[in-house]
Amino acid sequence: MTATLQGQVALITGAGQGVGQGIAFSLAKRGAKIVAVGRTLSKCEATIAEIQKRFDGEGLAIEADIADIAGLDKLVAETVDQFGRLDILVNNAVSAQIASLMDASIDKFEEGLRVGPIATLRLMQLAQPHLVNAGGGSIINLASSAARRWDSSNYGVYAAEKEAIRALSRAAANEWGPLGIRTNTILPLAQSPALEAWATYRPEEAAAFVKTVPMQRVGDCEQDIGEFVAVLCSPESGYVNGQSIAIDGGQVNLD
Repeated sequence: MTATLQGQVALITGAGQGVGQGIAFSLAKRGAKIVAVGRTLSKCEATIAEIQKRFDGEGLAIEADIADIAGLDKLVAETVDQFGRLDILVNNAVSAQIASLMDASIDKFEEGLRVGPIATLRLMQLAQPHLVNAGGGSIINLASSAARRWDSSNYGVYAAEKEAIRALSRAAANEWGPLGIRTNTILPLAQSPALEAWATYRPEEAAAFVKTVPMQRVGDCEQDIGEFVAVLCSPESGYVNGQSIAIDGGQVNLD
């Protein structure tokens, strides 16, 4: 594996497990220094320890609640203070509410907006000057195919949060592309703790959902999702900007 990201620094939210952790491993494998952010410090520390063990890589674990918008300034500042730069931002942390519109909690919706599009926007704003100073970089935002479901009943609130992230990503791609910053959105289907919890909560629906995946399997957080993100952040993908890309074995059509 070539060190295509050698010397670069990646800040990843929700990196203590699941998709965020898988992305952290794949970026570290290519030489990136990882700042693993999450609400549970021990999980983020475990991610960094595994990076050191597997790749002899460098990293920093930070405990942070992304919903605390005022605290995000410190998060980015600590990253730059530790490593001197920031090249990659991955907005992965998520809060999900699956409920009908009549049953949806406004408080939970507001929480989802803070963790989702509001925190995503604020972290992009904070990261942008550092990405410019680094000569350009990549922002990877995570969305969902929920808005493209054949039946979006019970998924309207969750889909709304994720579609807002896609809109922000497209705007960033246009506004910051001339500065050398590429912003792309991925819509992953991965065997993450969140998906496992959903499958436990709605087993029949989950089983039916997997049957709609042409490849007949759910993706691996590192080998399927992380590896793609690593390629997307690499020089080989230097002309890819403003795209929403489903990494889901062909389950959804974004056209």
